[in-house]
Amino acid sequence: MKGAMAAAALVPLVALLFSFSSAFPASSGQLDPHFYDHSCPQAQQIVASIVGKAHYQDPRMAASLLRLHFHDCFVKGCDASLLLDSSGSITSEKRSNPNKDSARGFEVIDEIKSALEAACPGIVSCADILALVARDSVVMTGGPGWIVPLGRRDSRSASVQGSNNDIPAPNNTLPTIITKFKLVGLDIVDLVALLGSHTIGDSRCTSFRQRLYNQTGNGLPDNKLDVSYAAALRPRCPRSGGDQNLFFLDPVTPFKFDNQYYKNLLAFRGLLASDEVLFTDSPATSELVKLYAANQDIFFQHFVQSMVKMGNISPLTGGNGEIRKVCRRVNHS
Repeated sequence: MKGAMAAAALVPLVALLFSFSSAFPASSGQLDPHFYDHSCPQAQQIVASIVGKAHYQDPRMAASLLRLHFHDCFVKGCDASLLLDSSGSITSEKRSNPNKDSARGFEVIDEIKSALEAACPGIVSCADILALVARDSVVMTGGPGWIVPLGRRDSRSASVQGSNNDIPAPNNTLPTIITKFKLVGLDIVDLVALLGSHTIGDSRCTSFRQRLYNQTGNGLPDNKLDVSYAAALRPRCPRSGGDQNLFFLDPVTPFKFDNQYYKNLLAFRGLLASDEVLFTDSPATSELVKLYAANQDIFFQHFVQSMVKMGNISPLTGGNGEIRKVCRRVNHS
C-alpha cells in the first residue's frame, strides 16, 4: 500500500513539472520536452508510478536506476546501448568492468517498457525511459526535479570496449576523469555536480580496497582517507575476500539526495578515491566541493543543468536508430 502511495505522490509532481515545461526551451535542436504530448501523453505518469513502486520495494533502486543513465550516456551517447543483452553480433555492455556484478535495475526498465508498449505501442524509446527514470529516482529520494528533453531513439549496437574505456573508474586519477568528461562535452562543473549523485547508492569493497591497505604500492593506506573511517571499513573489506560487500557511498544520509556527499569529502570521508580527489587534487574542483557543501540549492541547480546536458550527449534522432519493442534486444528487421 505504501508503495502505491509513494508512486501516487510522485505522479502529481511529475505532472506539475511537465505542465511547466513550456517555460523551458528544448535544450538541443532535436530533443523536446513535449515530444510525447500527443503520441503518448501518459508516458511520464506510467514511468513515475513504476519507479515509485520499485523505490518503495528496494530503497537502493533509485541510485541503481540513476547510474544506468550515466553508464549509457558515456558510451556512444544516450542511446540505451547499455540495455542490450548479448546476442548474435552484439556483446553486451553489461559484461564490461564498470557494469558486471554492479549494474542493476534492468527488470524495472523491462516493466516500464512493457507498460508503455501496452499504452502506446512503438512510441517511447528505451533511451528516453532511462532519462525519465533518472529524474524520477532523484525526485523520489528528495532531490530536485527537472524537465527532461525527449525524443531520443535506441541504438542497434553496443560497445563493451567503449564501456570499459569511457566510463570514469573509481581508481582513475582526476586528470583522467576530467578527460573522460571532456570527451563527451562535459566540463569541470558538470563533473563535480554529477558526482554528487554519490549522495545515494553503494559501492563494492573491490572498488576501494586499495585505499585501505596499499594505495600507491608502498603498503600504506591512502593518506587522503580519514583514519577512523578507514578503520570502520576494514572489517567488511578485508585484504582478500568480501569483494562484493556493499558500503554506502554516503554513510550519513545514504538514502537521501542532498549535499552531504560534499561535506563528507571535506572531512576526508569520500569512499572512492575518485570522490576524494575532487577535494584534494585540484583547486578548481575543490572550490566547487566547498561551494556545494555550503549551499545545497546551488548544488541542486548545477546538478539539474548538468543532468540535462549529459542527457543530450549524441542522441539518435529522426531516422537514426529505432524504437525498440523490448529494451534488451534490437527489433527484427
